[in-house]
Amino acid sequence: MSATFVGMPAFPAFPEAAREAVRDATLRGNLRHATHTIRSKRARAVGELSDWAELREAGRRIKDHTLRHLDRYLVRLEESVTAAGGTVHWAADAEEANRIVAGLVRATGESEVVKVKSMATQEIGLNEALEAEGIRAYETDLAELIVQLGKDRPSHILVPAIHRNRGEIRDIFASEMGEWGRPAPEGLTDTPAELAEAARLHLREKFLRAKVGVSGANFMVAETGTLVVVESEGNGRMCLTLPETLISVVGIEKVVPTWRDLEVFLQTLPRSSTAERMNPYTSTWTGTTDGDGPDTFHLVLLDNGRTDTLADTVGRQALRCIRCSACLNVCPVYERAGGHAYGSVYPGPIGAILSPQLRGTASEIDASLPYASSLCGACYDVCPVAIDIPEVLVHLRERVVEGGPAVREGNRVVLKPARGHAAERAAMRAARWAFAHPGALRTGQRLASRTRRLHPRTLPGPGRAWSGSRDLPAVPAEPFRDWWQRTRGGKDEVK
Repeated sequence: MSATFVGMPAFPAFPEAAREAVRDATLRGNLRHATHTIRSKRARAVGELSDWAELREAGRRIKDHTLRHLDRYLVRLEESVTAAGGTVHWAADAEEANRIVAGLVRATGESEVVKVKSMATQEIGLNEALEAEGIRAYETDLAELIVQLGKDRPSHILVPAIHRNRGEIRDIFASEMGEWGRPAPEGLTDTPAELAEAARLHLREKFLRAKVGVSGANFMVAETGTLVVVESEGNGRMCLTLPETLISVVGIEKVVPTWRDLEVFLQTLPRSSTAERMNPYTSTWTGTTDGDGPDTFHLVLLDNGRTDTLADTVGRQALRCIRCSACLNVCPVYERAGGHAYGSVYPGPIGAILSPQLRGTASEIDASLPYASSLCGACYDVCPVAIDIPEVLVHLRERVVEGGPAVREGNRVVLKPARGHAAERAAMRAARWAFAHPGALRTGQRLASRTRRLHPRTLPGPGRAWSGSRDLPAVPAEPFRDWWQRTRGGKDEVK
């Protein structure tokens, strides 16, 4: 399986990766069909609720309140989990989290684990870390299973194998299942029922044999120490109840104060992600209970750049994200480029603002992600917790170009401007000067209009980066101010 995205920024910058992706007609067809289907279903599901706007606002307020008082609620969560019989571990970064989980698995004497779909464990590269320790991790979510068997990488938050079609999945099952356990049935076709049955038979033996389960969580309730996983296949329920030891790796931003707060998200998450009124499986667990579920429960609370993100008053709203993936399904850039181009386990619009904050903007891929957007605002319109993604994108673009103060690994630092943006900075300074001098601006506009027939169709030098993928706007025959004065006689001229 390929190395993890986060923490491994050796991927090409987004424009280069996107150019390669858009040449793949099969990929674009798969993405177009899937995103349009999910988008339409979500719109119908959301449209059923007359109070969707109020639920969205409630979710935003709950998340913002929790983030403002995150220290308090995390301590409350630890106390509640401990009182219920669980053990809490704190991990500052991916390396520490992997070390904790590997140590917990080794302590059981086991050499394999079954996993519930978890973006946090993908973020830290847990599967690869466990493999280095001689421990094999088996993904049990159908899409994650496809990705793992295909030695691939996830490309979508909700549907990690969205870039694969049924024929490709059949070929992966037929050639790879035998190396990981029970082989695919002879004569397997690409019908959904047969593919699902092949996966069910393959996974069944792993569920019944595994002594250790690894999960993430959609939410953690500080009030009771309860963790929540919502899913559609039932594999999560199997992983959470059958093993003797359960280890959950969860980002610290996933906490909510009370059960009453949880009720809001159990309405907005399923409708905004799978377009369902409620998830088929909503599993909750609170510590351990004799004779019911795992005997031992460990909660690993993961930071890995989250407190750095929290220190940014504009960027912190990315931590509201409940991983519904609605923003991916409406994004025109994601639809054409796919998830792999983002070089992160978090693709699409949310990944374009979350990854550069968790990892910083020092690498080429992270410096390019804030530009992986048309700023059309469709992502903000569908976000169930009202994350203003375009606002954060512009904020991060400024950080990339201008540098400035930021927090990295808990320390206040001053970032240097990224290389390659000198021309952009010069252009912005020139524009600022022109807008501050109306006479010069008007002269420049008139000169541009009178020489419009001599203008090139593309920009030279550094400007090629902009005009290489879009048309250069035509300059109008006369500036707006001149038109206004000519048609209105100058009576209402804009000052």
